[in-house]
Amino acid sequence: MTYRAGIVGTGGIAGMGILGMHDEEEIGVKRVEASHAGGYAATGGIELVAVADVDERKLERFGEQWGIPEDRRYVGHEAMLDAEDLDVFSVCTPSYLHRDHVVDAARSPADPSLIWCEKPIASSVTAAHEMIEACEENEAELVVNHSFRFTEKLQHLRELIEREELLGEVHSVSTQFRMELLRNSTHLLDTLVYLLDARAETVSGYVTGENEAVESLGADVSVDDAGGGGFVVTDDGTFVTVDCTVPRNDSSMLTNLVGSEGKLYMNNDDGEWRYWSLEDGEHVERPLPGIEGAWTWEEDYEGAFANAASHLVDVLDGAAENGSTGREATRSLEIIVGFYLSHYTGGRVTVPLERPLRDVEITSW
Repeated sequence: MTYRAGIVGTGGIAGMGILGMHDEEEIGVKRVEASHAGGYAATGGIELVAVADVDERKLERFGEQWGIPEDRRYVGHEAMLDAEDLDVFSVCTPSYLHRDHVVDAARSPADPSLIWCEKPIASSVTAAHEMIEACEENEAELVVNHSFRFTEKLQHLRELIEREELLGEVHSVSTQFRMELLRNSTHLLDTLVYLLDARAETVSGYVTGENEAVESLGADVSVDDAGGGGFVVTDDGTFVTVDCTVPRNDSSMLTNLVGSEGKLYMNNDDGEWRYWSLEDGEHVERPLPGIEGAWTWEEDYEGAFANAASHLVDVLDGAAENGSTGREATRSLEIIVGFYLSHYTGGRVTVPLERPLRDVEITSW
């Protein structure tokens, strides 16, 4: 069986290139495989049959590049959801639109069985809960595209950590990535949610107010998202520091984990993973069991979308459980919102957030 998919949003992550990952001259002009459309094209189990956008110029360009017939290029997602019978619905729009697009799809005549939503899940925790509830009520699986989860190296690393063979009990984590918090640090935080069996309990944050996306994306809309970070204490006592204040050109995606049985250094920009086992009170550098080389953007990230699309097929076939749920995505969103709340109130924030703090919206692209 081949499942039918539709996409709302015809920007970079949908299939036209992402700044910093692809040739700038080709972004928005040529199709790029590291994308939702590219993921569908890479698997024989899903066919992209329709696309929607409010920008008719971008819609036409996307349709031409990805071979979508003119009568299946819809101006606005409502028109597509009313006209099409879809198995899968991709949400590739700015994060402040995710809530409406996911909820509308779940309740629509298109009746998708699965919704593949870009990260971060939403701009507010309330919106994320509404998305999850709408999908559950209409029996639509919500898969959030935290793409690192769909890379084989990270999946294997999680298995090593879960079995407590690698680090033992994790005590401390320090992370660093480029600004901004919602746009970028969601990758860092979801990676920690994915790797560690712990939940945030206390959050303290700092926001710089700086945002590079205005210039780099040519954006004409002002948003809240900015550089920042802070610390998180989890329910098992793990202390986590997050620094997403660094400009894109200066940054490396770094994570250090220290545990009772060893420590791990991960640099995803420079392609360096190093592991030390704690043996008789001394750290001894060892190869990572079962992992050849380090995670890289060129190899692992580029393949994440094809892996994700294959996973969607498995979920639809009933052969796999959802590996990136809306509830897990909300855990990293709550930390980011907590950073903002802490910065502007001057105090620590307890997670999970209660009303009315769930309603605080942090807009981004």
